[in-house]
Amino acid sequence: MDELGARAAALVARRPEDARLRRIGTSRAGAPLWLLSVGHGSRHALVVAGPHANEPVGGATVLRLAERTLADSRLTEAADTTWNLLLCLDPDGSRRNEGWLSGPYTLDHYFRNFFRPGFLEQPEWLPDGAAAAVLPETRALLRLQDELRPFLQCSLHGVDVGGGFVELTRDLPGLARRVAHSAARLGIPRELGAYDTLYWPSVGPAVYRIPPPRRGDLAAAITEAAVESTWFHPHRYGTVTAIVEAPMWGVAAVEDGSPPADRDAVLRTVSGTLRHDTRLLDGVLARIRPQLAAVPDAGSLLAPVDDYLLVCPGLADSWDPDTDDGSARRLPALNTAHLAALRISGRRLALRTAGLLRRLVLSTGHDPAGVLPDLDRLIDEWCADYRDGCGARWIPVARQAEYQARVVLSAFELARRHARVPSRSGESGWGAEAAVPMHRE
Repeated sequence: MDELGARAAALVARRPEDARLRRIGTSRAGAPLWLLSVGHGSRHALVVAGPHANEPVGGATVLRLAERTLADSRLTEAADTTWNLLLCLDPDGSRRNEGWLSGPYTLDHYFRNFFRPGFLEQPEWLPDGAAAAVLPETRALLRLQDELRPFLQCSLHGVDVGGGFVELTRDLPGLARRVAHSAARLGIPRELGAYDTLYWPSVGPAVYRIPPPRRGDLAAAITEAAVESTWFHPHRYGTVTAIVEAPMWGVAAVEDGSPPADRDAVLRTVSGTLRHDTRLLDGVLARIRPQLAAVPDAGSLLAPVDDYLLVCPGLADSWDPDTDDGSARRLPALNTAHLAALRISGRRLALRTAGLLRRLVLSTGHDPAGVLPDLDRLIDEWCADYRDGCGARWIPVARQAEYQARVVLSAFELARRHARVPSRSGESGWGAEAAVPMHRE
């Protein structure tokens, strides 16, 4: 985090007439939230890096975007645009991932040092609406959105295992073709059946439309929770938000859009595996919970563990074609890519939980329950399944960042084409959609 701020400051020192750095808020632990702005246009693009603690690629991407916009006046002066690059939304959480950030970039090293806060401690989310935002990072982002009223907001995310994809709050016709081109040039698999978007409409291969906020059943809510977020807060200003996901470890199968040979057999295996893994992890947690009372930081690590273990049984039921309530029959049509994504997602939940439990044990300074060997064995086995069973392969950071930057620039060009000047009411139109209620779904 310190290096990111230092590099941004050095860029400003080199080009003070074109770039500015300002503090827009402070994290819970007192870290500054830095905004790097390039250009002096009247219209604003906002790019948010580091919204999730374990997804660091956005920091490299915003520095790349800063250099590119400084070098090309067509992106700033000619476009009457100021680029606003938030270096990291969750610096506290990002710092807790430093155990793996310097490498080696192996799956087991990543999950052994993994950290991601519980749902309520993730600053992009607004589970009770903007008025109830309690995290200082969230409030800072909301203030910035209200100040800038950006025509484009991009939130930079990283898929630990899988492929790249984009989620949109408004359609950007032509984006799917550009994503495909960038992914092919850089060797990035596209996720054609992303788990996060399982219940959302696709507007093109690996590009998905986020539905307006609504309440659903548990299975749908796992992915619908994303709409109760800062992604939709600037919607009133005509903003299109693009969530740009770049994979750290790529899996070719997530790009296979063919019909599956035996959908139900795969779903039985995936749901059964998730139930089995959850029982193992529940057992580990029960063994270590008594020794956590005296650990000052136990709450921050227990919250995401409890989140994961709470949702796993419901997810397994929702995927199982033999469940009595018929949850799996309500799944959308699934291709081979969807099934690959579900397999990866179930294993991801288990691995994240195991990594957090391992950190919990290490934080106590001793292991009276003797669970560390068990957790290390599970992490090794499950990472081997990712590597050997799913074919997960590391994608160099430079390629991750370049892919993400190209998608952001494509979204920028298309958003400029579709955005309109603000109306007398103070709200921006958005092509033909301006006259259509956005809650029509």
